[in-house]
Amino acid sequence: MKLIDIGCNLTHDSFDSDRAAVIERAHEAGVVQMVVTGASKDGSAAALELARRYPGKLFSTAGVHPHRASDFDDETEQMLRDLSQNTFVVAVGETGLDYFRDFSPRDVQRDVFQRQLQIGIDTGLPLFLHMRDAHEDFHAMLREVRDRISRVVVHCFTGIREELHDYLDLDCHIGITGWICDERRGSHMKAFLQDIPADRLMVETDAPYLKPRNLRPRVKTHRNEPCWLPWIVGTLAAVREETPEIVAQRTTANARAFFHLQSDP
Repeated sequence: MKLIDIGCNLTHDSFDSDRAAVIERAHEAGVVQMVVTGASKDGSAAALELARRYPGKLFSTAGVHPHRASDFDDETEQMLRDLSQNTFVVAVGETGLDYFRDFSPRDVQRDVFQRQLQIGIDTGLPLFLHMRDAHEDFHAMLREVRDRISRVVVHCFTGIREELHDYLDLDCHIGITGWICDERRGSHMKAFLQDIPADRLMVETDAPYLKPRNLRPRVKTHRNEPCWLPWIVGTLAAVREETPEIVAQRTTANARAFFHLQSDP
């Protein structure tokens, strides 16, 4: 199987001691391409720099996560616009709303989300979006501009069926992570994962977060890695009553079309 991890935080400091080995393990596991998430001003620059070192294998996004919205200013916006002109940058984000943590005030989050939506409108790049406990505001803001945005993925979807269908009605893609491998938090999603059309489904690890809890054999680390994306695909395939090979084939094709990626070298 050839897989594409559409969201991994490979610039996270937990990878500082073995980043090259992590990338190599991913390739050995069949994860042929990865999109490195930019979630802050400095993180977006670092994601691009890492992607440059692995042409054709790594790509990056450029954005500011809602947790960091309070740090966003005019200089940050201009930097994101500059980064978005680079061929290695394949999406605007990670951006959106997070009312679960409220690390930034909600009005600030909404303003910064709106400004990054505008970058997506102006550049034509797809949007890589985050939402947690903010569906009403998030959906309303996205709906307002959806017809001016090229493509949208709601990454790391963890919501309920009604929220899923709201995004599907807006022609959004859906990113599925190891959340579905967690019997404590993700079991509710198994009732409606089949609702996602095959051509709008993508997979991701969100590494180093959300290590699959059904990973076997057990690994003595809390850090997630892209090499475990096949476990997510296997769980997803079982729930959708499809083979892992079919899920891999479709999600890889979807990711390449969504981000305009060339086939792996």
